[in-house]
Amino acid sequence: MVLKVLVAVVVVVVVIRLGLGLLRTLATPLPSPPPPGELRKVKLQYRCSLCGTEVRMTVATEEHPDPPRHCMDEMELVVTEE
Repeated sequence: MVLKVLVAVVVVVVVIRLGLGLLRTLATPLPSPPPPGELRKVKLQYRCSLCGTEVRMTVATEEHPDPPRHCMDEMELVVTEE
């Protein structure tokens, strides 16, 4: 009987701590965006429609940068991972 109560108390404490931790992470505000001109992390993948060359962009100065040029033409956006 005492063992069951002890296990129940431990389970309640663990569930409460997990719940409070989750609420704490949800309540944390998002960081402010970096100043203009500073590099930002992006995950964009482009493909050249003429030759098939693919490029993955991981950092850029803007959140939605202009597509790179290849074979004298703009590349097509293939994948945006967010």
